[in-house]
Amino acid sequence: KRAAEAMADSIEAERWVPAFGCGHSTKPVVEMYPRIGGFVGFHPMVELPLTFFTNITGQMGVHQFIFLERVEGYGVEIMKGYDFDPRDTMWLFSHSGINNVNIDIALEAKGKGMKVVVFGSAAEAEGKKTRHSSGKNIFEIADIVVDTCAPIEDASVSIENHVDKIGPVSTMAFITCVWMTVTTVAEILVERGVKLYIHPSHNAPGAANSKERL
Repeated sequence: KRAAEAMADSIEAERWVPAFGCGHSTKPVVEMYPRIGGFVGFHPMVELPLTFFTNITGQMGVHQFIFLERVEGYGVEIMKGYDFDPRDTMWLFSHSGINNVNIDIALEAKGKGMKVVVFGSAAEAEGKKTRHSSGKNIFEIADIVVDTCAPIEDASVSIENHVDKIGPVSTMAFITCVWMTVTTVAEILVERGVKLYIHPSHNAPGAANSKERL
């Protein structure tokens, strides 16, 4: 509710809720808007080399991705490509909270006077050493933290004769939390009398062109 209220404040002020994540933490970012049942106010920040569209080897391979998300200063450069305002609320997704790009962006957002909301495995990441020179993980920087309660190892199912588990759950946790939050933002805005610009279905007859929906 606290996260949703901060986001509602930004959208009511006709500003943005920019959202960012790396790797599979990009999925909740691209899920929220544009999306059927979503609404204007959320702004995905997607840096292609840091998405989950990663090859194992070769061009845009996993080795490059791991290197880039750990490069301190990369997030600072990403932030230069956008026009922010202190009324914006930065929404960050980071499962472990220790990698440099996310922390860069959190620190830059704070420096610009923005409120920072972070979703991730906060309790399980506690005490885990950050990779950033600030000495802080992303949950320590955030104004508001929402714990997804996913295990820090992410994978959840043990199988016989193997050390490593299978079946990661962080993405399901992120997506569930996204829509719980976005729908709560909508409820708050409607209570305040703010009109929502909702993205309608393109497949339901008449829905996409319905004047009543616009």
